[in-house]
Amino acid sequence: QVQLVESGGGLVQAGGSLRLSCAASGRTFHTYAMGWFRQAPGKERVFVAAITWSGGSTYGVGSLKGRFTISRDNAKNTVYLQMNSLTPEDTAVYYCARGATFRAGTQPGEYEYWGQGTQVTVSS
Repeated sequence: QVQLVESGGGLVQAGGSLRLSCAASGRTFHTYAMGWFRQAPGKERVFVAAITWSGGSTYGVGSLKGRFTISRDNAKNTVYLQMNSLTPEDTAVYYCARGATFRAGTQPGEYEYWGQGTQVTVSS
């Protein structure tokens, strides 16, 4: 069983930055893609960013690409999401997920394991 534990969320003012971390258990972390999703109150969970097993390729949402950056450290079994220039519209619970394969996907169904989520609140 794979466990994913997110951290780094919190309350930040608009224009600020946060760096989310997701620590994964297990010895096979480096062979799977990882992704970040977010879910705002009353809305569906949506894709934010993904990274392939090696970190060689990353994918993001057009409107977020210039502000959010995904990265990973396979030696530490950890994936990160650097978020800059935050706005109140970024307020959501952020989830990390482990992909079903080494390829990075954008759909929730392409991910097998999920963390419990970390709350990000951006005040205006």
